[in-house]
Amino acid sequence: MHSLDDVFAALADPTRRAILIALTHGEATVGELAQPFAMTPRAVAKHIDVLHKAGLVDRRRLGRRTIASLRLGAMKNAQSWIEDWRSGWLDRFDNLSRHLAKKEAE
Repeated sequence: MHSLDDVFAALADPTRRAILIALTHGEATVGELAQPFAMTPRAVAKHIDVLHKAGLVDRRRLGRRTIASLRLGAMKNAQSWIEDWRSGWLDRFDNLSRHLAKKEAE
């Protein structure tokens, strides 16, 4: 299992988030992923390394090219963690609303 710290650190960078969005359309080479950015394929490869370490991207070699594809397991773990916190906060807000309504009615 990949660390939530690695997942959130990977997602903190806008370039890496853009790479993930691009990969929702299907697998792509590093060169293809580099096209929309003002950076070299080598720089994009470093971002893919971070995403791979976090478990968000798989990569494979096809001749001299590296092919990246989206991997959802680590993202699902992060989503689950966020959802647990979200439901806890929603419960607290509901309790606060009930408390304030009760105080207002007094």
